Amino acid sequence: MFSSLIPSMIAFGIAALVIVTAGSRLARLADELADRTGLGEALFGVLLLAGVTSLPDFAATLSAAMDARPDLAMSNVMGSMAVNLAFLGIADMVYRKANLEHAAASPVNLMLAGLLIVLLTLPLLAIATPSIAQWGVHPVTPVIVAAYLFGLHLVHRTRAWPMWFPRLTRQTVPDKPEQQHHGSSAAAWLGFVVLAVVTCIAGWIVMEAAKGIADQTGLSDTLIGGLFTALATSSPELVTTVAAIRYGALTLAVSNIFGTNCFNMLVVAAADAGYPLNSIYHDMAPVQMTWGLVSILMTAILLLGMVRRETYGIGRIGFESALILVVYAVALGVIVASG
Repeated sequence: MFSSLIPSMIAFGIAALVIVTAGSRLARLADELADRTGLGEALFGVLLLAGVTSLPDFAATLSAAMDARPDLAMSNVMGSMAVNLAFLGIADMVYRKANLEHAAASPVNLMLAGLLIVLLTLPLLAIATPSIAQWGVHPVTPVIVAAYLFGLHLVHRTRAWPMWFPRLTRQTVPDKPEQQHHGSSAAAWLGFVVLAVVTCIAGWIVMEAAKGIADQTGLSDTLIGGLFTALATSSPELVTTVAAIRYGALTLAVSNIFGTNCFNMLVVAAADAGYPLNSIYHDMAPVQMTWGLVSILMTAILLLGMVRRETYGIGRIGFESALILVVYAVALGVIVASG
């Protein structure tokens, strides 16, 4: 789509800016619709906001997969999941009253973290197994979809009939719906849908521009996907998470990150289905496993932090937030060094 470097860079920058701008608006609408629908911040973040903020990743990854560029596709989606988790560390810095994972204590978020670890192991198992594909799709791909849907069922049951409750402290911010909202529900839904379409189109443009940048600069698809497009297509998660914190919707902020990463596993499945050659898991470079393993490690660290619920850490930043930022920085250094 973009045959020269300068137009590619301009298109990349404009599309990334559109994604950021739309993301800030999405957070406010999501908080409002969570109250209007009665779903609550956690469930709305999982079912709807996570899917919408993942649309740029979906469009970008599928575009690269259908263009037979497996490293660009998988490094984008896997790198996005790692950077999304790092965003929780940044969000913890933004929220100064207490450790974010302490204040946003929720059984739904614990369930989401466990579900994400399960989902992340599936493509890694596909990579480690012999190359098997039926109609060009690896058997693990439908398992990913089934596991995601069953996981949503568990999340719903966890919210509807929780078997345990977090201990309430002065720093805990419960999910309480506001009674007064300006405008109608129809207008809120219309705005939400329009912003979803805008972010999806912008995500597709980001990937098309990224292909041009990779071709013109000679940088590897792994580096372009894992660093540049992953950051650009993940910017809605950062913007909506920080915006949700400022609106006081802490549960929405955390569930959005975990829910987005769970939804991104459907993006992995779509990439395998859309890949025109064999199974995408066996055509990508082994370095792509790094992002998956790092995401599992970061999720496990955050899960430990949510269970421990440290009130304050050094500089009012939880130990888990500091640790996942270090892990992400080291992983990014490894990816850059590997080219």
